[in-house]
Amino acid sequence: MIIKKISNGLPEQVKYCVKCNISNQQPTSTNEYRHDSETIQLTIDFDDDNICAACKANEIKWDGTVNWEDREKELVELCERFKNIKQQYNCLVAGSGGKDSIFQSHILKYKYGMRPLTVTWAPHIYTDIGWINFNNWISKGGFDNFLFNPNGRLHRYLTRSAVKNILHPFQPFIIGQKNFPAKVAEMFNIPVIFYGEMPSDYGTKISNDKKFTNKLKDAHPGFSQDPLEGLEKEQIKLGGETIESHISKTNYVMEDFECYLPLDKNKYLEKKIETHWLGYYLRWVPQENFYYSVENVDFQINQERIEGTYQKYQSLDDKTDGFFYYTRYIKFGVGRAMMDSSMEIRNGHLTKDEGLSLIKQFDGEFPKRYEKEFLEYISMTREEFDGICDKFRPNHIWKKNSNRWELKTPLENDLIKKSD
Repeated sequence: MIIKKISNGLPEQVKYCVKCNISNQQPTSTNEYRHDSETIQLTIDFDDDNICAACKANEIKWDGTVNWEDREKELVELCERFKNIKQQYNCLVAGSGGKDSIFQSHILKYKYGMRPLTVTWAPHIYTDIGWINFNNWISKGGFDNFLFNPNGRLHRYLTRSAVKNILHPFQPFIIGQKNFPAKVAEMFNIPVIFYGEMPSDYGTKISNDKKFTNKLKDAHPGFSQDPLEGLEKEQIKLGGETIESHISKTNYVMEDFECYLPLDKNKYLEKKIETHWLGYYLRWVPQENFYYSVENVDFQINQERIEGTYQKYQSLDDKTDGFFYYTRYIKFGVGRAMMDSSMEIRNGHLTKDEGLSLIKQFDGEFPKRYEKEFLEYISMTREEFDGICDKFRPNHIWKKNSNRWELKTPLENDLIKKSD
């Protein structure tokens, strides 16, 4: 099927998955070290029947295609390879104390006999409930933890730059969360890193369902052990512009940015560090991870609904979380309620109609609860932030009606077209 796309890679015609409601504007992961305002987005694939790749990937988790007993045997065999290594830690799990990192680390330690070091790249601004869950993870779960807080002044500067240049306030956190753990593994000679769900669960096509590849040309751009392939350090982009540009207009030097850069590919090879998605070996269901974390580590939920969505238990450790999802809604017309409900539809916890109702009610809600802290963090006024947001609204997604922004093709209209 030939899909006409606009200049930044988004499909020109907005469509929604007939099974889970996700939009075809939904981006998959990108190489953040090359990310700028001209980046071509790779969006989720739809087939000729308007079924998204994420639905197809999740269907095989339930329809008998995958033999989960055999997959678990593979996990046991993998763990057996590393169990008897004579050192303190034989695997690493990255996370901030959310339901998924709790599930990963706890089940690896207490069911499969591994000795994980947990590693945390600190959120921008911890929420109270996030800090409680982080401490419960370590103290009640019984784990060693390496908590890294990057230079606060530089981190705020890069976050502000990411908002101005690419409307991506979460980029500095995503970069650290994805790439810093490998540096810790190399430092402590830890042979294997476990990540959570497979990227295909969200519709991202990757060349290896088990682990990262070490060749950029063989990988999805967002999942390579060598994302800097072919780049000089000065050409690397953070916050939507090159490190060289940042240095030229500030007092920062190259060494200040080192913690944001990935582990050198050759060190992966020298230390024989392996990366594996636990979701390949164990059927990954976010809601079940939540119940597991409550039972085993006393994971706490928000007392109030999270803005932009209907749930209280996911992505609640950082006060900037809501603005990450809000800015995605601006850039792609895909909000937090759509993302949350589509996953729960795929896992059988919601119907398509229930998801539609939740999307209509909550998608695109402005995250007012932490507005003051967020705007102070990036040194912006609300007017300045709103002005930047408006510059990033794609013309094929948004229209202005009586001084209000509206989606040109909201989900219910797309469904009406299909039934005509």
